[in-house]
Amino acid sequence: MYNTNIPSDREVPSTAKLIKSTVLAAIAAGVLLVTVVMPSEYGIDPTGVGNALGLKRMGEIKVSLAEEAAVDAAKDTEAVTAFETVPEPEIVAETTPAQTHEMSFTLAPDEGTEIKVAMAKGAKVDYVWETDGGKANFDVHADSKELDIDYHNYSKGSDVKSEGTLVAAFDGSHGWFWRNRTKEPLTITLKTNGEYTAIKRY
Repeated sequence: MYNTNIPSDREVPSTAKLIKSTVLAAIAAGVLLVTVVMPSEYGIDPTGVGNALGLKRMGEIKVSLAEEAAVDAAKDTEAVTAFETVPEPEIVAETTPAQTHEMSFTLAPDEGTEIKVAMAKGAKVDYVWETDGGKANFDVHADSKELDIDYHNYSKGSDVKSEGTLVAAFDGSHGWFWRNRTKEPLTITLKTNGEYTAIKRY
């Protein structure tokens, strides 16, 4: 024998009840659509309930933001298109205005001093220096704290006068060191003209 419980007619909803429930659910959904969804999402409030609940303002803000986003997207597209059609500008290298200085200093026997100019890589400075008589030992070199370069030699020797053009091998300080190896005070005069941003005696 089977023990299956067969529901009675009272437990099974009638067709009329099912139809009624469906209609009520559809009405409730419609009411929610008109009073809640439409005001809060689209700013449309045919009943005025959304305005009373503050939902209409929310929907108007959302619609406004969506419209602004669409306008911004259109502008971005136009900007990209315009950028793609504009030819690339010619790159012109910036140059440092030429500066001119003249310095004189006197070194006691065995005393040394150094003068350097700050230059960017590739910059040039014309120079001439001379003593008032005896020879001075000289060392033309450069360094750069930013590039971690302690010493870079250009030339060295001993002379009464020297002149030339110093071309910066890198961004940094470039210049001259002198030492008086004579037994008398020695006056040295340095003249510079070129693309440097500063000059300093050490």
